[in-house]
Amino acid sequence: MKRIFLFFCLACGTLLLQAQQYTLKELVEGRFSAKGIGQMESSADGMHYYQTDPENRAVIKYSYATGKAVDTLFNTRRARECTFDTFQGFLVSPDENRVLVYREREQIYRHSFKATYYYHDVRRNLVRKLTQNSSKQMIPTFSPDSKMLAYVADNNIWLAKFDFDTESQVTKDGEINKIINGSTDWVYEEEFGTTRLMEFSPDSKLLAFVRSDESQVREYQFQTFNRELYPGFYSYKYPKAGERNASVELRVFDIDSRTIRKMDLPLESDGYIPRITFTGNPDELVAMTLNRNQNRFDMYFVNPRSTVAKLVLREESNYYIDADLLNSIHFLSNRFTYLSEKEGYSQIYIYGFTGTLQKKLTTGQYDVTTLLAVDEQTQTLFYEAADESPLRRNVYRINIDKGQPQKLSVRQGYNQASFSNHGKFFVNRFSDTRTPPLITLHDATGKELRVLEDNGQLAAQLAAAQLPQKEFITVPAADGITQLNGWIIKPVRFDASRKYPVVMIQYSGPNSQQVLDRFGTDWYYALANEGFVVASVDGRGTGARGEAFRKQTYMNLGVMESDDQVAAGRYLASLPYVDGNRIGIWGWSYGGYNVLMSMSRGNGFFKAGVAIAPVTDWKFYDSVYTERFMRTPQQNAAGYADGSAISLASRLEGQLLLVHGMADDNVHFQNSVEYSRALIAAGKHFEMFFFPDKNHSIYGGNSRLYLYEKVIDFYRKNL
Repeated sequence: MKRIFLFFCLACGTLLLQAQQYTLKELVEGRFSAKGIGQMESSADGMHYYQTDPENRAVIKYSYATGKAVDTLFNTRRARECTFDTFQGFLVSPDENRVLVYREREQIYRHSFKATYYYHDVRRNLVRKLTQNSSKQMIPTFSPDSKMLAYVADNNIWLAKFDFDTESQVTKDGEINKIINGSTDWVYEEEFGTTRLMEFSPDSKLLAFVRSDESQVREYQFQTFNRELYPGFYSYKYPKAGERNASVELRVFDIDSRTIRKMDLPLESDGYIPRITFTGNPDELVAMTLNRNQNRFDMYFVNPRSTVAKLVLREESNYYIDADLLNSIHFLSNRFTYLSEKEGYSQIYIYGFTGTLQKKLTTGQYDVTTLLAVDEQTQTLFYEAADESPLRRNVYRINIDKGQPQKLSVRQGYNQASFSNHGKFFVNRFSDTRTPPLITLHDATGKELRVLEDNGQLAAQLAAAQLPQKEFITVPAADGITQLNGWIIKPVRFDASRKYPVVMIQYSGPNSQQVLDRFGTDWYYALANEGFVVASVDGRGTGARGEAFRKQTYMNLGVMESDDQVAAGRYLASLPYVDGNRIGIWGWSYGGYNVLMSMSRGNGFFKAGVAIAPVTDWKFYDSVYTERFMRTPQQNAAGYADGSAISLASRLEGQLLLVHGMADDNVHFQNSVEYSRALIAAGKHFEMFFFPDKNHSIYGGNSRLYLYEKVIDFYRKNL
């Protein structure tokens, strides 16, 4: 009997070893993460690029065409009076005579940071601190003639003149949590993706900048513990939906006369200026504005000396204008590009400087997702499109005058390209669900010059680990008509005669996508080791399927998205190998919000859900994002009520694990606190876990592994 029992244990151990070819710890710690390449910064002419050496001691110039090093612009071991061994990042002037490097980087929000910068004169091989100012610097910006550098310190703009070895303070009214000059506030950075609103004119005689007055914006505070005996508080300005925004003004500093002029820009007091730039003409300062509802975009040409603004382009939408599309505007000598959804799909348009539409450059029932680069010399545009499928991306070039697109990407899957200045060369990153990223360098015709990274070692590791593959599916939406894209991962050692529990992974936010033919090995592959089917479905409102599909959740966030997850779950329950009584749902941020909505609107369909850092009522979230899709609570009371997880808390069914970082500056811990209050009032029992002093990413130390261990254990117990 003992022999039989021992044999049984050994056999089970062998099966376990065969199934467990990878672990959660390996997934979280990056064993199966793809390698990338070092930062490649294009030279001004687009023919060369700059990279650091592996030790971050030197800035080296390479030829795109050959890949060979042609010069070393800076080396800490050789530069005179260099007081440091390594640096964290760099910036090269357009004429390559100056290199700026930084150390002691201090993160502010998601993208912004301040640091101590050092200036290296390439011709003299001499290093010195950029400024003797004790404050760290932000967003350093070289003038086009390379003779000056503007930067921000303590919310004020400073100007360094290299030829005279002098610096001067341009603005003096900057104050933390009150006045910002040149840089941006929290909500601009998070929702418009910009940290700098400061630009030199092409002739280097003027410096345009946006001044933000956030003194009337209410502060948000959260407690910081940091193992201190007496914990502190962090305070910053955070405009919530329907509350006061910062007011913004466009100003120009005349460098020779040292005067500042306010531009006469027609903008409502609560409107936005998400982007400024110049055309090639120093007398044409471009201001791009959105009204607070974000359904009207205006672009003005402003004379920086007379201050007079001329409306060049206006677009209005029945829904909203996606501010990301503004990054597609490129100025040529007498015309500009514009990416618009006005005919149902985002396509490229060409306008003259008078605002006259010259032509629609691309056509089709698909979205152009990004305008990547412009080569003015050849009048060629480069863009990315979801033309074959919403799941995939291709890279194209097209001549403005001839209008014949040419596909530059040759592999079917997900292609992303980053171009050198003027579109002379590009780096293509290709992957699909089965192929780790292949990173290649190409010239403007698409010719592959060399492979930069093939991730061959990772491909071998994946084969040995036997990670299950994603299988793409289509699923009916809650309306019974629309077909939704999805994928399924089947458990390790899948047996079609068994019935498996399911965990649905989703985000569901406007214009987002989780279902893509792109490589990735996330934590949820560990669920397959635990005997779960893992599935993901992009519901209505998600991206790359045209404006009507993307914007149908407008003014009613949370309703269609949750209904579609329930409908997708019911489809999965109909599969012969799925146990329809053991289906769970998972999500983070917007995905966490939709977990709560789905468990409240699904009549008990989901047996268990994990919501991480969820919005629980849109009145708690920031003005720019929320109002883009919902307008203000004052304008859309019914939409806010219908989309409030707090209002629906009494209808929650199933076992819930609620997780939040206590120092989340994005989706505040307040969301989970108030949701807990509503569940308690409704007599709904749930589990909750918080991460001390962790932000929206809940990252660092052992946090991620601990989080996912807890999540998997929760599903193991409840499904």
